[in-house]
Amino acid sequence: MGTLDGRVAIITGAGRGIGREHALLFASEGAKVVVNDLGGAADGTGGDASPAEEVVAEIKAMGGEAIANHDDVADWDGAKRLVDGAIETFGGLDILVNNAGILRDRMFANTTIEEWDAVIHVHLRGHFCPTRHAAGYWREKVKSGETVHASVINTSSTSGLFGNVGQTNYGAAKMGIAAMTIIENMELSRYGVRVNAIAPAARTRLTASLGGLSSQEVAPDEFDQMDPANISPWVAYLATEDCPVNGRVFLVWGGKVQLFQPFAIVDGIEKDGRWTVEELKKEGARLADVPFDLRNPFGG
Repeated sequence: MGTLDGRVAIITGAGRGIGREHALLFASEGAKVVVNDLGGAADGTGGDASPAEEVVAEIKAMGGEAIANHDDVADWDGAKRLVDGAIETFGGLDILVNNAGILRDRMFANTTIEEWDAVIHVHLRGHFCPTRHAAGYWREKVKSGETVHASVINTSSTSGLFGNVGQTNYGAAKMGIAAMTIIENMELSRYGVRVNAIAPAARTRLTASLGGLSSQEVAPDEFDQMDPANISPWVAYLATEDCPVNGRVFLVWGGKVQLFQPFAIVDGIEKDGRWTVEELKKEGARLADVPFDLRNPFGG
């Protein structure tokens, strides 16, 4: 018996990297998987059906059930076809893992409007469209008297939650996904839907050029902290029917699962009545010296 037996999962961006590992593990745990991937380059250009098809072939070879989907998750109609395809093929939908993403890295002062829009489009709209269609399906099930135990797992990033030079567009989108996760969970919990997010740290084609742990060689007998397969067990756990975790964002890497605390008030100044600018010049300057410790395990 697998931990996801009988559950139907859509995983976007599942042709390579972390998404591929999600799809393979979900299938090995008994889920029926829709492998979505456009097969584009790291910057989102082009397209190739083979990555998604190859993952489906791997799943079928190990006795699992899977279909491929090549729709653009940031396209409203394409996302609907994706959700409808899962329901029509497998009889329902229980899990949505929003994983698809691209990079258009550039220092902010050199970023073009096209580079900004492309990254915001794929990440934020690419999370919104599938989730919106899935939420509509789950809401109708509840309205008809059925019980729903659904799970959405979004993909944020340390680039947004800790910040990373050269990734303002990507970081802004990923921070937005974290906020989206918390609010979606507030709204969709009434329909039996749990929404969580991960910020994964792993070696993929998107991280290959960033250096750090992603570029370090690992001895054959050494645990590889940056293996993308390390991320998937926590995602699978969040997708289980009886998982109690909801509305949370986690850093996941190696053997670590670490819970983020969203923005929190750490200090302030206060008076009875409205401040004057002169008063704030005197009292407010000390806020510049308050430590802003993100506890980034990767430094920076």
